[in-house]
Amino acid sequence: MNSIDRAPDELRMVRILPDYTEMAEGSVLICCGRTKVICTASVQEGVPPFLRGKGKGWLTAEYAMLPGSTPQRKARDGVKKDGRGVEIQRLIGRSLRAACDLTRLGERTIYIDCDVIQADGGTRTASITGAFVALCIAVDRLMQQGKLMDSPIIRQVAAVSAGVIDDVCTLDLEYAQDSRAQVDMNIVMTRDSKGNLGFVEVQGTGEGRCYTRAELDRLLALGEKGCLALMDAQREALGSRSEVICKKPLLVLASNNFGKLREFRQMLSDRFDVRSMREMGAETEVEETGETFDENALIKARALMDICQCATLADDSGLCVDQLGGQPGVHSARYCGVHGDDEANNRLLLKELADKPAPHRAHYGVALALCRPGREPVIVHGSCEGEIIDEYRGEGGFGYDPLFLSDDLGVTFAEAAPEAKNGVSHRARAIRRLIEALEAEA
Repeated sequence: MNSIDRAPDELRMVRILPDYTEMAEGSVLICCGRTKVICTASVQEGVPPFLRGKGKGWLTAEYAMLPGSTPQRKARDGVKKDGRGVEIQRLIGRSLRAACDLTRLGERTIYIDCDVIQADGGTRTASITGAFVALCIAVDRLMQQGKLMDSPIIRQVAAVSAGVIDDVCTLDLEYAQDSRAQVDMNIVMTRDSKGNLGFVEVQGTGEGRCYTRAELDRLLALGEKGCLALMDAQREALGSRSEVICKKPLLVLASNNFGKLREFRQMLSDRFDVRSMREMGAETEVEETGETFDENALIKARALMDICQCATLADDSGLCVDQLGGQPGVHSARYCGVHGDDEANNRLLLKELADKPAPHRAHYGVALALCRPGREPVIVHGSCEGEIIDEYRGEGGFGYDPLFLSDDLGVTFAEAAPEAKNGVSHRARAIRRLIEALEAEA
């Protein structure tokens, strides 16, 4: 009979005490029943040789059971660690890396240390659950110090054991159960910003007998229930510092144009905290020396990323007229020789087309360049078709909008309501392609 005084689907009492030590950037004491583990997260500048120069960080873990953690004294690890300890520390490292986007960490390393001071079953799962809290505390400190712009923690992670005891599927085994378990299982799960659950690892072994598919399903369900409860306990222990979990990364737009900023915010707010250069205190004038929209967008995005050390988005766009060989193109804003003189640009455009037969087919084109530390740039394109007419129509818009008759809308962009224009604009189409590219990365 199982003499443990709790239901088979009930966790042991869990306590997570944050800031348990003072020297490491993050630390907790986690107690799961009588199992107690000190978990610390220490941060060092630099990364292993295989990552140098790649702009991303690293996370690794070590695990040990201290001599007085068991009834019979356990010898300290020497130069060569015992195989069980090596297996567990690798599991801890894998589990926490699954919770992180290490490109947001910069070239620094987080060392996770899990030291068991009292063992009564479930030391590896307690270590993972506690180490995640220590990691969050360390990341919060780095962000408060201004060393990190974005939290690298993109998922929450927790772990719990389950098993079959006397033919009963049971959650969170303590040693008295684990030592006679017919089936022993460790379950590591994640939860993302949308609440989606995933498995990092499931370690299931038939210790005394094989287990059925029905038992496997029941054990996984118990593991999910336990991990969700542990995730709630993690957030409660962290308090306001839990905001580093699944925090939207910053995206700085290489513009201070309010209309453009509003459009990007509307379409990208699910993924990014979109800011203008002014909001970030970034003042930079980048010379657009490229010969294409792609080149100019990339020049601006990279220059801004070097300043802000976070994701940046830049666009370069213009009007391309077929009968002018794609001109004004990249020179659209300075077609007349003076940057931003819309009236002079429009007059020159009509002059260049005066001796050419209508219709004057044209399109607005744009390249969007997304740059993120430690990642390859993403460049997407958008265009909207129309023609240039020989008279000004409409009071809205800017640039060539009074002369651009949209195929989609049947009016010029200057006549169209802003919402209608944004629905078919080259920029809106490019943003949709950017979202598709980001979803493909997931």
